[in-house]
Amino acid sequence: MGAASPGGGRGAPATITIGGRRFAWGERTYLVAVLNATPDSFSGDGVLDAGAAAERAELLVAAGADLVDIGAESTRPGAAPIGAAEEWRRLGPVLAAVRARVDAPISVDTSKAEVARRAADSGADAINDVRGLLGDPDLAPLIAARRLPAILMHNQRHRERSGDPVADAAAGLRESLRIARGAGLPEERILLDPGFGFGWEPAENLAILVRLGELRALGRPLLIGTSRKSTIGLLLDEPDPGRRLWGTAATVALAVASGADLVRVHDVAEMALVARVADAAVRAGPRGTRARQPVPRAASPAG
Repeated sequence: MGAASPGGGRGAPATITIGGRRFAWGERTYLVAVLNATPDSFSGDGVLDAGAAAERAELLVAAGADLVDIGAESTRPGAAPIGAAEEWRRLGPVLAAVRARVDAPISVDTSKAEVARRAADSGADAINDVRGLLGDPDLAPLIAARRLPAILMHNQRHRERSGDPVADAAAGLRESLRIARGAGLPEERILLDPGFGFGWEPAENLAILVRLGELRALGRPLLIGTSRKSTIGLLLDEPDPGRRLWGTAATVALAVASGADLVRVHDVAEMALVARVADAAVRAGPRGTRARQPVPRAASPAG
């Protein structure tokens, strides 16, 4: 991955390449597809069979995913931690099968340096760390040495609150950037995630969603993952994560309007349409350039 040119929008971070694919920040919102290789995913969509996971990855890419994010350890509240050996036992076959079947970039969702090392050896293009480099001290040097892009998430679990969730997220992300710099990981290879659903109250999650643009002051592309999460379930009185599609759609549209560069989603085909319409409204304004495709003129007065 390397910085190439300024992004599409005024003030946007520089364009980068991840796994051979160009990401021009500000031109449009990119879709990160969730692929869980876990038996205990909160959304109940874990795929442990390597062949089935590869088929699902193909469908996600065909539906519009720009990057496939594979995780083999559940990060839901209360999930039991697993060791690196068990995580790799789940992840290794799935990653190999997906890498053989899709040419889209692949990120691996892990906080362990040993898992990241083996993932990089097996074709992973980026590392997504939900601990923001605050866990395994060997992870940041490993990512730097392998010259991989990194998605660094702020995790509010077990942290003190100031009363301002956006300020708390910004402070945590600055700490992650500090650790990255100390390990020799260039900021131009870093994407940031405020950690929607990770230790926040529902009202705090919503504040982060609508105030996401304030985090652009950190100077890095912003990813947010609201898909199917419990805040949506609470608002809709819907305990089944698989039935939170329309609530997720609302949060994706709001994320685009608030400045997201990437959205991490389960339902790629549907959210691709949401992002396309939201981009058409947002990217033609001061934040960026025109959306990826023009919106056709309505055929009837009702348009």
